[in-house]
Parts: sequence; C-alpha cells; structure tokens
Amino acid sequence: MEMTKMESGQDDGHTRTGTLWSGTAHAITATIGSGILALPWSVAQLGWIVGPISVACFAVITYYTAVLLCDCYRSPDPVNGTRNPTYTHAVRAFLGERSVLLCSVIQYSILWGTMIGYTITTAISVAGLRRSICHHQKGPDGDCAVNGNEYMLAFGAVQLVLSQCPNLEKVTFLSIIAALTSIGYSTVSLCLSIIKFAMDPEFRGSLAIGNTGKAVPSSTKVWNGFQALGNIAFAYTYAMLLLEIQDTLRPTPPENKVMKRVSLYSVSITAMFYICLGCIGYLAFGGEAPGNILSKIYQPFWLVSIGHLCVIIHLIGAYPVFAQPIFAVNENWLASRLPASGFFNRVHSVELPCLNKCRFHFTLCRLLIRPAFVVVTTALAMMFPFFNAILGLLGAISFWPLTVYFPVSMYIVQASIKKGSGLWIFLQTLSGACLIVSLIAGIGSIAGMSEELSQAKLMHIKL
Repeated sequence: MEMTKMESGQDDGHTRTGTLWSGTAHAITATIGSGILALPWSVAQLGWIVGPISVACFAVITYYTAVLLCDCYRSPDPVNGTRNPTYTHAVRAFLGERSVLLCSVIQYSILWGTMIGYTITTAISVAGLRRSICHHQKGPDGDCAVNGNEYMLAFGAVQLVLSQCPNLEKVTFLSIIAALTSIGYSTVSLCLSIIKFAMDPEFRGSLAIGNTGKAVPSSTKVWNGFQALGNIAFAYTYAMLLLEIQDTLRPTPPENKVMKRVSLYSVSITAMFYICLGCIGYLAFGGEAPGNILSKIYQPFWLVSIGHLCVIIHLIGAYPVFAQPIFAVNENWLASRLPASGFFNRVHSVELPCLNKCRFHFTLCRLLIRPAFVVVTTALAMMFPFFNAILGLLGAISFWPLTVYFPVSMYIVQASIKKGSGLWIFLQTLSGACLIVSLIAGIGSIAGMSEELSQAKLMHIKL
C-alpha cells in the first residue's frame, strides 16, 4: 500500500522519508567529531572533579535544550503547525527578523569553520596513518616526513564529488558510515588508553584545576582551563543542525516526538564516549595528556592505524552533512532572487552510463557553485592551517547563542511561558550561566591562540 502524502512528508511538496534511525545517524555524525580526541587533554586541564562533571553537565544541557528546540520545528502548534525546516526559519517564526541576521551569521560561520577544520584534521589524520605505517616499516628512527597540503587537496577532490548530492536526505548513507566510524575511532582511542594504563597501572592526575605537572606559568594553566571548557562545549554542539535533521523525518509519528528520541540516543551515546575517553585517557597520561590522543600512541600498530582510518572516513562523511545546509540556503536564496534565471532554477538530467537506469539531476548553479565553494574552503585550510585554534574560539562563542539562547527564547514564545514564572526564571538563569561559560571559554581560546598564531607559517601544516 502506498503511503499518503502526509505519511511520506509530501504535505508541502517535499518528500520526507527519514526515520528514528536515520535521524540518529545524522545526529551522531553532527555531534561526535574529531574533537573527542582532545577530551583527555581537556579533562587534564580541569582535574578529576571539575573535568568529568563538566563533560556530564554539558551533555545534560545539550539534551535539555535540544528537547526544547524539537518543539519549535512547527509553529505555532508543535504537531500540526507550519514547518520551520531550518534553524533560521524557526528563529524568524518565533523571534522575528531582528534575530535572524545574528543567528544566520553565527550558524553558517560555524558550519563553514567546521568544514575548514575538517579539511585540516583529515590531512593530519592521513599524515598520521602514513607516518605510522612508515615507522612500522622503517623503525622509529626512519625518515617519515609527510606533506599535509597534498592530503588536503585530495580531501577537497573527494568533496567536489560529494557536493553534488542533492540534499541532506541523500547523504543518509554517508551519515550512517560517518556515525559508525566516529564510534569506531572513539572506541579505538578508548581501547588504546586502557592498554596504555594496563601497561603502567598507576593513578595519574590531580583533583585540582590546572595541576598538570608541567612547568608553565599559572596564568597559562588558567587559560588552558578556560579553553578546555570551550572544547567540551563545542564538542556537544549539534543544535545548529537539529531542525535540518528533523526536517528529513516522516510526519507520522509526529516529528517532535521522534526527534526527542533521536536527541536522547545521540546525546547519550556521545556522553558515554566522551566521559569514558576523557577520564580513561587522563588516567593513562595524567598531566601529559596530548591534544590528540592518537598522536602519542604508536602500539599496537594495527589498532592505531584503524583509529586513524576511522577518523579519515568519518570526516569524509561528516563534511557533506555540514555543507548541505550552506548549499541549500545559498541556492534557495539565489533562486528566489532570480526566479526567471535558468541557471538557478532549470533542472537538467543526465543518464549515468555506468549505472542501470540511474539519472543525475542538477542545476547549473549546483554543478558550478558548490565545487567553487569547496575549492575556496580547501584553499583557506591550506593558507591558514592553524585554523583549528580559531575554530575552538568560534565554538566557544557559538555554544551559548545556538545551543542555549535561541532554543530557550523560542520555546518561551512557543509554550507561552509567562515572564516571572518559575520555569521562566529557570530558563533565563540557565541561559545566563551558559553565557558566562562561553565568555570564559572565549577568553581562554584567544589567550591560547596568540601563541599558536605567532608560530604559524602560511601554507604549512604542522603535522
């Protein structure tokens, strides 16, 4: 029996076939990123008390605000109201035009910054894999110099092809692969940390903040602690893609109920890995925990190689998930501005000779502008290979507005919460506290970034 238009999500002319499991795959892909590899370092800067509590608290905040945001997909009624297919649509519907510009600038800057960071991180992971193989063959003293720029070019070439996927629904298979590989390298990193601790079972670390045992000024330890909060906060951020993911779901059962389960599953899985890896990695390395947990472990060779390979595959699949909302908003805006232009609106179709009865549908806009965007992104990654530090700052800045402020403000309007009521006071207090954390994390990131900027070289990636 064929599904009705409502059951297939065609009530507005757009087919939606997403399920709980495809949504969970998208959400895990958007949440668990290569930033998980820095969690042992983050916990090390905060100590055994503040570190694990911070990781757990950010998980609770992320899930709670995600639940609020799920009810904002439709307005004014969360079940039968008008769809808000993107984050900015929801902001416009509930908060008005004044908030849309600020939200759009932050959201799409972070998405683009993440794409640039993924390009750099993939190059580092490919170089790490190649260097690991080289040292395995030539020994620890072998000449294993690598060039990160050529790996960024190769990654960009792959994304040129993947950029032609029509929309977020069509990259579900990439999200499933990326979700599995993100769990894969998280598990590998956890296993490697357990192996290292088992080889030298000694309790390491301190209960105090900033007591890493390194001969660095006290001010640097304070900045590192602030930056660690930003790293943890950014590691949990997926609110900027939540409504885009929810827009892929079938309308029956109601999207908000399914998306709340998606958020529960994805945030729970994420928190489990984050807490385990952060704590066990800190236990294994103590105050000497590296920025990238895979970079300081070389044995067993096969397991380390699997970890690097999973990082590479994950980032290849996660990149389009972050790129698709940027492609969509730009193409929709251009098409609406020039409705008579065939370049933006005329759909062409070509039959692919290598596939049985498969046709490739495209507009000239998608065929040309998307690759140009990927080229520019790759070029920026090559020109500024220290962008990971800037990305950390963007993460610190974006956590409060995208994960907390806008969801809380929209929910207050959607649920008609009275000013001065108990729930209103609680939500405003939560928003204010998260603002302070974001400001502190931003200050720490700026202080930590200054040293990295002074040592950076144009067109040279530090591997």
